[in-house]
Amino acid sequence: MFKEIGQFASLMKQAQGIQGKMAESKERLANLQCDGEAGAGMVRVTVGGTMRVLACKIDPALFQSGDKEMLEDLVVAATNQALEKLLEKQAQEMSSITGGLNLPGMGDVLAGMGLGK
Repeated sequence: MFKEIGQFASLMKQAQGIQGKMAESKERLANLQCDGEAGAGMVRVTVGGTMRVLACKIDPALFQSGDKEMLEDLVVAATNQALEKLLEKQAQEMSSITGGLNLPGMGDVLAGMGLGK
């Protein structure tokens, strides 16, 4: 019984350490930026760590084509690529904090911090 109490206390100490590291990394996560591109770089989108689009650059030649649907598809593709990169970076950051532990609910933790989901 005492062994289990000691293990529980150790687990709680580790959890507190992880919590402290998470607080430190919140700003790093929020300041992440990732780019996505589509159409051989004719559309570039930058997203920030708080899952907001920060910039969208479109080559003027795409406007001349008059193909509105293609342009819309390229913007969506570039945005999705940027978001995928961002989520990957966030997962790497969280993995470094938790020492590679796969903790259930980490997506919810990110969302609660205003990041992810």
